[in-house]
Amino acid sequence: MRRPRPEEVASFYQGYVAAVGDEDVLATLEKSVAQTRALLAPLDERRARHRYAPGKWSVKEVVGHVIDGERVFAYRALRMARGDATPLAAFDQDAYVARGGADQRALGDLLDELGHLRAANLCFFRGLSAEEWERRGTANDCSFLVCAFPWILAGHELHHRQVLVERYLEGP
Repeated sequence: MRRPRPEEVASFYQGYVAAVGDEDVLATLEKSVAQTRALLAPLDERRARHRYAPGKWSVKEVVGHVIDGERVFAYRALRMARGDATPLAAFDQDAYVARGGADQRALGDLLDELGHLRAANLCFFRGLSAEEWERRGTANDCSFLVCAFPWILAGHELHHRQVLVERYLEGP
């Protein structure tokens, strides 16, 4: 699968696409969940509720946000791949996290959910035809090609894993 060109993905997401290496993006998606799990699984529940500053998300909320992103981006890819031209709305990540209840769930359950979602999304992506990968749609008033979504998912997870390492796992 080809890397999307800058004009095929909203500017906000271009950093995510750029962060992904040149390896097969589906192979990257397959490996990255295991990397996130390996990073976070050793945390106890107290550490998983850690926030590096007041008003910032906890570790578990970051995982919940990655899960929400996985669902939203895969849904967008599905709609566009199926030729649905209906413009799709934005999602308010802060409102989703605030209502998501991640801090009330076990970290292991959140990581399991992310793994299951990723496995399902990989099945979906692997089943798309060349024509479906090139279909275009609109989300959040921005134009996307379906082929952009695996790259966005991979870069989004990588971004948040780096934030977790730099800001959450260095603290108390």
